[in-house]
Amino acid sequence: MSRSSAKPLSLPRLFSTLALLFACWFDPGTDAMADSASYQNTLKSTAWVITSNAENETSTGSGVLVDAEKKLLLTNAHVVGESRKAVVFFPVKSDGKLAVRRKHYLANILKLGIQGNVVAIDRKRDLALIELPRIPVDVQAIEMADESTAPGGKVALVGNPGDSEILWVYTSGTVRSVYQKKFKSTHGEHDFMALETQSPIKPGDSGGPIVDDDGKLVGLAQSFSPQSPLVSFCVDITEIRQMLKSPWKSAPLATKVLLDEAEIKYTKHSSGHYQIDRSVGSQTQSVFVAKDTEYHGRADVRRIWSTVQTTDQSPSETLLMRLMRQNTATKIGAWAVEKTSDGYVVFYVAKLDATASDETFESTIDYVARLAAAMEKDLTPKPDQKSAEATLAAWLAE
Repeated sequence: MSRSSAKPLSLPRLFSTLALLFACWFDPGTDAMADSASYQNTLKSTAWVITSNAENETSTGSGVLVDAEKKLLLTNAHVVGESRKAVVFFPVKSDGKLAVRRKHYLANILKLGIQGNVVAIDRKRDLALIELPRIPVDVQAIEMADESTAPGGKVALVGNPGDSEILWVYTSGTVRSVYQKKFKSTHGEHDFMALETQSPIKPGDSGGPIVDDDGKLVGLAQSFSPQSPLVSFCVDITEIRQMLKSPWKSAPLATKVLLDEAEIKYTKHSSGHYQIDRSVGSQTQSVFVAKDTEYHGRADVRRIWSTVQTTDQSPSETLLMRLMRQNTATKIGAWAVEKTSDGYVVFYVAKLDATASDETFESTIDYVARLAAAMEKDLTPKPDQKSAEATLAAWLAE
């Protein structure tokens, strides 16, 4: 058996060779340059989004430009809430450097702020589209991936965490899994293809772009796991593409905004719902409009109701049968009985498409008021002749 003629490497040559191999396997300088280039590219499409609700409470989040021609910015539905207006900021430079402090943008809101309209909502996917009147010249629509990314892949997020005074924050991570996820959050019920990552997402990052190694959009930051702050959930690119291709559903107005625009007088009830008093004949009937919009899938519903009776006695079988018969004759809504801590409540409730016109909304309020007033009058106990005679006899005997 012949021996190899190769000579063993000297110690200096061995170290030199290992260093060369290590540099080929992993070059931190190259990776850092790639990360920086990806960040700069994603930054051109990323926005800071500010909205306010009917109570003038301000909230902030992130967004990403997905269509330059149509001027459409994508964000989460829970970022815009019931607001139909949004103020959008894109990153700018100050003294040659990226301006990262919030106060710089707020102090220059007239120059840098762009007022957009929320034109579409998909609560199931937790997605929303904001239409902008203009786009700054140095802003570009992000390039979107054709399909979902795979577990183990590297991803990055550019967002605006609410616990920091700094905007345009870069966060890197890896993909844990891509799967269909159905869950409830503080923002509602969701059902979408989820991109789960090993990277922190903080409040304010919601709506921020999740990009792959090529800088393409593969998801939208949505929430983080309550069990582990390092596990985050994002809306997968397949859901984003499906929403953009499908007919958009108009975003319903907040109840207070709708009442104000329809010039309907109301008061705020202690429950938080809105009370409208309507005159029906000689009586006044109170009608309530729910403060929040209910939804199922893509159906947005506004609840309108009026109470006709509250009693500590359970409704009789006769009354229940009567209400059931009347339900078949009513045009919209239905009679209902609800047990509460104070007893039983009989009320009429209508559920209206939350995107219906002002005229339809007001007509429904009138309809509920008239129907409830008629039933309330009918349910008012009639004087019992025998009881009246017994009372008179008792008084005379005293």
